[in-house]
Amino acid sequence: MNYRTLGKTGFSISEISLGTWQVGGKWGAAFDDANADHILHTALDAGINFIDTADVYSDGLSEKAIGRVLKSRSERVYVATKCGRKLRPHLNAAYQPEVLRSFVEDSLKRLGLECLDLIQLHCPPTEVYYRPEIFELFYRLKEEGKILHLGVSVEKVEEGLKAIEYPNVAAIQIIINLF
Repeated sequence: MNYRTLGKTGFSISEISLGTWQVGGKWGAAFDDANADHILHTALDAGINFIDTADVYSDGLSEKAIGRVLKSRSERVYVATKCGRKLRPHLNAAYQPEVLRSFVEDSLKRLGLECLDLIQLHCPPTEVYYRPEIFELFYRLKEEGKILHLGVSVEKVEEGLKAIEYPNVAAIQIIINLF
């Protein structure tokens, strides 16, 4: 397995990583813990050390599966999770620091971690990138030891360019779906 540095994190991560949108399930099927564990262990056994997830993937079951598997492993595995897509409606006004804080804390519990390696805003509306108070929250979360790094998952070039204006944005995930 080849490894490279992820953005400004300093993490040496596998060039191939595991996305867990559908880990443990099939399109539209019920979540299967045994299948999730098999997928995660197989990836880690192959040298993958970076797992991407989100609080909305299988309504948190993906994070729980990752946490369960990580407890049984000894190697360093970096986990990136995302927050924001649970907001209904998913609009700029719904993005509030106290709500995002609660999402981070919920992910920590599901993953069974004290600190998230990388928390990413999950494709927020473009207007969110123009609200410094949102990015300020993640400085506080880092100071509190709840996160190591902030990243963003973007749909538009404008969003990525605006995000890198914030010094605490360490990584940008650009959505690509082979399907």
